[in-house]
Amino acid sequence: MKEPIFLKPIFQEKIWGGSRLRDVYNYPIKSLLTGECWAISAHPNGESSVRCGKYKGLGLGELWDNHRKIFGYYGSQEFPLLTKIIDANEDLSVQVHPNDDYAKEYENGESGKTECWYIIDCTEGADIIIGHHAQTKQEFINKIKSGSWDQLLQRIKIKPGDFFYIPSGTLHAICKGTLLLETQQNSDTTYRVYDYNRRNKNGHLRELHLQKALDVITIPHKERKSNPNLLQTNGATITTFIEGKYFTVAKWVIKDQLSMKQDQPFMLFSVIEGKGVLKTGGQKYELYKGDHFILPYELGDFNIKGNIQIIVSHPSSNIERKIDK
Repeated sequence: MKEPIFLKPIFQEKIWGGSRLRDVYNYPIKSLLTGECWAISAHPNGESSVRCGKYKGLGLGELWDNHRKIFGYYGSQEFPLLTKIIDANEDLSVQVHPNDDYAKEYENGESGKTECWYIIDCTEGADIIIGHHAQTKQEFINKIKSGSWDQLLQRIKIKPGDFFYIPSGTLHAICKGTLLLETQQNSDTTYRVYDYNRRNKNGHLRELHLQKALDVITIPHKERKSNPNLLQTNGATITTFIEGKYFTVAKWVIKDQLSMKQDQPFMLFSVIEGKGVLKTGGQKYELYKGDHFILPYELGDFNIKGNIQIIVSHPSSNIERKIDK
């Protein structure tokens, strides 16, 4: 296949969602409590579909199952990644995700969930929660029982352009006023630890998953900072945030043009700002803010021209993590 695969996102209503997916990206959301855009997803809880071209209307999961050559026969039973844009109009629950082994045993074979965040925008003074201050599991339990959340949770101030790596086992929460792009393993397993005693639309407290959370949480917390690698060309800047066990994620800022070769099994692209034109195989494709597409295996050379910012990712295997221990 020698052409890009443009995708139609799925939108998820959340108790903490808002309207910025419409206001910033002009997505046709139906609810003003829309929290997530599942932009590139083959997960059954929210599967994006092919927007145009030969496979128009086909779900990404079906495309993966029946046309694996498009993805270079990548050695994974399921499509390995999931790209989201998240609008946190209110605080998300404090939560933790399991690793692959735990999820496989206790979540019907689901993948674990390691993820990362690129901060697209945030309100002044916004923060996020990554990690905690407990040194032992008993201390962690005691802080929960006493409701000492301010003493337990580690908060970090954020600004647009920040990047954070969230391995499975890391206590975390996206907080009010944050718009971010998340690249993650293809999983929808979350264990809530604290939810601010909020009630859902039916008036019920949302379920917590304390025992499972205690099973998987990393204690004491381990700081994981990425070491971005910067590549400057005449017309663009490529910042590679992470090359890890599950994914490689970079930001491409193109001011003029960038010529590359697609040398991965497949690559995922999310346009977060600006517009441009993709040229490949003698064809041109207009790119706009909010577009999401995949460049398939053996696409070959391509060129992107314009004033445009893109988050680019691809699945990784047998690549040593470039993360500070």
